Amino acid sequence: MTHPAPPSSAPLLQVRDLSVSFRISGETVRAVQGVGFTMEKGRTLALVGESGSGKSVTALSIVQLLPYPQAFHPEGSILLEGTELLGAPESMLQSIRGGRIGMIFQEPLGSMNPLHTVEKQINETLLLHKKLSRKAAREKTLELLALVGLDDPGNTLEQRPYQLSGGQCQRVMIAMALANDPDLLIADEPTTALDVTIQAQVLALLKDLQRRLGMAMLLITHDLNIVRKVADDVCVLHQGRIVESGPIDRVFRSPDHAYTRRLLDAELKEGPSFSAATKAPVLEAKNLKVWFPIKKGVLRRTKGHFKAVDGIDVRLYPGRTLGIVGESGSGKTTLGLALLRLIPSTGTIVFQGRRLDRLRFQQLRPLRRQIQIVFQDPFGSLNPRMSVSQIIGEGLHVHALGETKEKQDALIIQALRDVELKPESRHRYPHEFSGGQRQRIALARAMVLRPSILVLDEPTSALDMSVQAQMVELLRRLQAVHNTTYLFISHNLKVVRALSHEILVMRRGRVVEFGSAEDITRRPVHPYSQTLMAAAFDLEAQS
Repeated sequence: MTHPAPPSSAPLLQVRDLSVSFRISGETVRAVQGVGFTMEKGRTLALVGESGSGKSVTALSIVQLLPYPQAFHPEGSILLEGTELLGAPESMLQSIRGGRIGMIFQEPLGSMNPLHTVEKQINETLLLHKKLSRKAAREKTLELLALVGLDDPGNTLEQRPYQLSGGQCQRVMIAMALANDPDLLIADEPTTALDVTIQAQVLALLKDLQRRLGMAMLLITHDLNIVRKVADDVCVLHQGRIVESGPIDRVFRSPDHAYTRRLLDAELKEGPSFSAATKAPVLEAKNLKVWFPIKKGVLRRTKGHFKAVDGIDVRLYPGRTLGIVGESGSGKTTLGLALLRLIPSTGTIVFQGRRLDRLRFQQLRPLRRQIQIVFQDPFGSLNPRMSVSQIIGEGLHVHALGETKEKQDALIIQALRDVELKPESRHRYPHEFSGGQRQRIALARAMVLRPSILVLDEPTSALDMSVQAQMVELLRRLQAVHNTTYLFISHNLKVVRALSHEILVMRRGRVVEFGSAEDITRRPVHPYSQTLMAAAFDLEAQS
């Protein structure tokens, strides 16, 4: 579809007096009020603020991807080089989405088709907008996958999203967004699922592409360190309004608004106090292996194995936290799932004196209350058809906790308060919450059962820095009160250091280093550990 060329003097993007409202249970809730900003080609504007402040809602409004009729715009205007996008026909918006405007979504796994291969998903946008042949599209796709740092682009082409780690999915999403050389890239938490070494590579890649293409970038993030490195300008959102905006140097050096100062002052406190592990381990695994068969040929015969976890020993002690770190695809999440007997494995797993690896599904069920998990992707792990109260209360019903409905409701309310969510929100549904709020709902669902062991798979990945600090303090308090053991899986080494007593460093399915959090973060021995810590803490890599 051809459109008349807009005046060349118009800014690339103008957002004026934008308001967004949602119809929720018969009521109208204003999520964004009077937001306005201007973007020029070649510059990066960051939208920052706590979860629920309206950052993602504002971004989705630009490409008109908010759910209709639940969401609507009472006032406002969004101009792309002088062309109004609010109320524009769907045919025009389809030509702009993925073409002139690319988008990296916050939750890549939920944004990709689980039935399609990576090649098909990236090819789709190339065939639609660039009209490439399938051969040319395949070559371009391989180039894009290599560009975003995937080790084996040829093998990745044939994989589906559920076969990739969270970080790998994020990189595929970045490749899709950049496929058609957009004028504007909207990056909603583009490095959330990436380890620290890949974060730096991806940010450098985005800046390089921005310079080469003259592309503007709207960056939505809770990580103020990323904002400092990448953005030219910043808008600070609080409760749906912009409370401060301007050049990044001025706002970060001398913020005017109290809320901006609070964001900048948010820091994680030092790690937990040292205490020796004097008791017997609550869970112990020896020579744990998870090997996935590699099948090739017409008959799909097994030609080898992908060794996701390859002979690992793990000990978890009461009331202590073991941090698991490593790059995306190193086997961190697979290790956690294997310890919970959620995927097949070999080796011994002993929990409170019982061999879990010898128990069948029905025999494991009574023990599930004692070993809970908070998954990496909260949106994918929360049933969209259930209210928050039903989601948190499901475990109470399964394990017959709370004799009456009133007692169960009281437990649900307390769980929500523990994770800093309002009790009245229990009647809402997952899609009505931000990514960070959904992460807290997932944590409340696990903690309401008061488990002995809690596996935390990237529990703070979707949270802004101020809430990260609150969540760490919450986890510390719950651990002290209930003597809960944590297996903490994360690429955010600052959060790992703040919460963990010991750290286990994984690479390609194996342990390369293990020790106290103090030793691993400040005096790493293995070259791979040194690289990770240097990227996270700006340490000087040791030779």
